[in-house]
Amino acid sequence: MFLPKRGRPNPQVHETELMNFMRRRRRRVGVAICGGPDTMRPMRLRTRLNLVVTGLSAAFLMVLIAAEIQSMRGSVREEIEAANRVAAQFLGRLTAIYSNVGGPDAVLQFLQQLGHVRANEVYLQSPTGEVLYRSPVATYKAGREAPAWFAQLLAPQAARQIFVLRGGLSLIVEAQPSRALLDAWDEISRLCAIAVIMLLVVNLLALWSVARALKPFPIIADGLERIQQGDLAFRLPPLKGPEAHAMGTAFNRMAQAVEDKVMAERKAHEAEARLEERRELASLADQRVEEERRLIAHELHDEFGQSVTAIRSLALAIASRTDERDPETGNVAHLISEEAARLYDAMHGLIPRLTPLALDTLGLAGTLESLVRDWQRRHPGIALILRQQLSDDLGPSITLTVYRVVQEGLINALRHAQPSRVEIVVECDARRIIVSVTDDGCGLSDEWARPGHFGLRGLKDRVQQLDGVFSIGSAGGHGVRLIADIPLGLPA
Repeated sequence: MFLPKRGRPNPQVHETELMNFMRRRRRRVGVAICGGPDTMRPMRLRTRLNLVVTGLSAAFLMVLIAAEIQSMRGSVREEIEAANRVAAQFLGRLTAIYSNVGGPDAVLQFLQQLGHVRANEVYLQSPTGEVLYRSPVATYKAGREAPAWFAQLLAPQAARQIFVLRGGLSLIVEAQPSRALLDAWDEISRLCAIAVIMLLVVNLLALWSVARALKPFPIIADGLERIQQGDLAFRLPPLKGPEAHAMGTAFNRMAQAVEDKVMAERKAHEAEARLEERRELASLADQRVEEERRLIAHELHDEFGQSVTAIRSLALAIASRTDERDPETGNVAHLISEEAARLYDAMHGLIPRLTPLALDTLGLAGTLESLVRDWQRRHPGIALILRQQLSDDLGPSITLTVYRVVQEGLINALRHAQPSRVEIVVECDARRIIVSVTDDGCGLSDEWARPGHFGLRGLKDRVQQLDGVFSIGSAGGHGVRLIADIPLGLPA
């Protein structure tokens, strides 16, 4: 069997035709897979990976075969040219010797005994051009020829040597590469068969490897679908492979974090709902308490006050009639009148604590002035200062809250702070009303926020129900400053 020698690549190889063939093949493969531009659909990841592996393998094999064909072309050319030169020189000298010694018959007998010379065709012509001898057909791979396109691709330039012998004879030695081309074709065919088998094996291995690597993906996609549907307790089972295991672990951590976050948000929402419900209940309770206070204040003012006044009037009448006749009875009557007067004063001091009835008649500004004036009369040694700037209509809820803040702040300062000065400022603009009560007393006690002290905390709840801000703290190192910032424009 003929094996062509490996030689230097021929620079005249048909690289352009080979590249065009590869481009046409890739276009045909792409159209066959995608079904044309009108029917293109997204391919699965496994299909894309398999196509990439197949394309790279096929391109590598085609480049390998192209390089082998190029190498074979050079080898066939060198082999044929060398064989033709050797055969021509050898036969030319021998036939010249036979021609000089024995004439044309000796040359013809020598050639007939020689037979077929590999890779060459030998002719003997007479002076008239008649072919006296033609070398017999080669028996090596007789009856087979390489394809015409392959022979045209690899065949070297025809080499022909002519020797003129004695007697006018011509010996022609012409290169005949058909057997070498057939050997090259058989070698390329064998290489292509091996390449196809290797391509199939590589693609089967790649298909199996990709399928095995992507096997956890549907499980992960199903897990994401279940998480999306609300099954936050779902967790992926242990997945095979380092990448899949890492993805599964990350998925489970993500699912746990999502579940924790959702549960935290749910608990926060429930807590907020409960807090809002408690605020509504507290607001309702405050309203009911204010209503009860108003009713009690009206009862004290209308019924109990008149009764006390009547008792005092009767006691004075009895005292005026019995002073001379029964001094002892007169003294008792005077005592009853004095106690009735103290009871009446105490009742009138209690009514503003229950509810400021003056708000209905005097308004907020007049009621605050009356409140400060009353406490100034009780504590003449303390300077009580009121500065206020109020709008006409604040609404009953804000009006009552402002009054309670001033009342509670003033009473706490007078009872617990031992101040020499208490300043009350009420300022109002189009957006908010700010109330501050500042004293220069002994400061805020550490026990004011402990359980059981409901006055200031009640004020804070009142202000927060109106979306306001309530704060209490030190006033420049001495005394206490109480501030309530209430937005306006809210429903009463």
